[in-house]
Amino acid sequence: MTGSPEADPAGSVTAPPQGVGPLLPGAQREVRPLRQQILEHVRAQGRVARAEISRALGISAGSVTTLTSELIAMGLLREVENVSPATTTRGRPRVALELVAEGRLVIGIKISDERNTAVLVDFAGTILADAARPAPPMRRSLDQTCDEIGALIEAVLTRAGRAREELLAVGVGLSGMVDHETGTVLWSPHLGPDMPLGPEASRRFGLPVIIDNDANMLTLAELWFGAGRERSDFAVVTIEHGLGMGLVIDNRLYRGERSMGLELGHTKVQLDGALCRCGKRGCLEAYVADYALAREAATALARAPQSPQVMLDALYAEAKAGNRAARSIFDRAGRYLALGLSNVIQIFDPELIILSGERMRYDYLYAEEVLAEMSALTLVEGRMPARVEIHAWGDLVWARGASALALAAVTGTVLAGARAA
Repeated sequence: MTGSPEADPAGSVTAPPQGVGPLLPGAQREVRPLRQQILEHVRAQGRVARAEISRALGISAGSVTTLTSELIAMGLLREVENVSPATTTRGRPRVALELVAEGRLVIGIKISDERNTAVLVDFAGTILADAARPAPPMRRSLDQTCDEIGALIEAVLTRAGRAREELLAVGVGLSGMVDHETGTVLWSPHLGPDMPLGPEASRRFGLPVIIDNDANMLTLAELWFGAGRERSDFAVVTIEHGLGMGLVIDNRLYRGERSMGLELGHTKVQLDGALCRCGKRGCLEAYVADYALAREAATALARAPQSPQVMLDALYAEAKAGNRAARSIFDRAGRYLALGLSNVIQIFDPELIILSGERMRYDYLYAEEVLAEMSALTLVEGRMPARVEIHAWGDLVWARGASALALAAVTGTVLAGARAA
């Protein structure tokens, strides 16, 4: 286990650019055009020589020269001096390629319980601006949700001083059951049922708005910007206002047949158990998520119920100070989390599980006792136990994952448009 939290990925990009996106190609690359594979490889590397492209993608040097020349003519790539120490030699400077990121922007947005966030990024994935706005303390209608998205779009564009015409797409992540293919939110704690959020937002703003579950957004953030960049298979479990899970298989986000799988928080761990906010009983989330802990904190601390964040901070402080009732709440949640993680290992057999999200600062949830119980509940005969890493990302990582969703969606479109032009 890596116990220390990771730094927030939303930092400035220095020269040469570091690149964003998966570094391992995965089997899916064969179904995409070579030009797109090259474009995505350059974005992932930040800056790369033609010879490296040829070796990484397994295509001839002649084909790389021809295709990159076309991409340069389309205004998608440009030649730069390769300043990498590994390639520095006497004589003529070696030439590398990098993405032309200017003038092509996407926005990533996270819709949440208390605070909505957004980031504006260029085509290379560099953050240009971010914004946050309070979320209304109620379930939103379709119009209200589109209003929130529109306000965030205007906020980040204004902050960066960029034109609306440069915007190519918007990615949106939120809790609940989301049909990614149709953009329909079937159920969410924030919104009404069967809400066609993607189609309506796309109509209103005149550009693609891609919707997905927020745990998938966090998983994309790991795949594009974090520890998952060099891994083809891993799982992400997040504890925030709910409990979510994302899974990467062969370098691709796995969503299930109807794009609504991996709902770990709503797997059942107790028949007729605690009431979950989905309306059913015994869900894992009802024992681990912040609203579940805050519900018990009011009794343990003899306080009137307040916001989950306030109650959790008070509960954690009491547990650290030696309050046995407060500690027992975290211990119980940790045991249920161990059960959930054991089930993930038993079903998917991942090499790595990343525990991520703001609640990872409550270290009782990933104490050594929790991980020991996870191992004790899992059949590990004949295989190495799954490794667990803790990533306490900042709040913007969800929106940044949504920006990766938008970038992935528009790359092919940008390429097709440039070829037509």
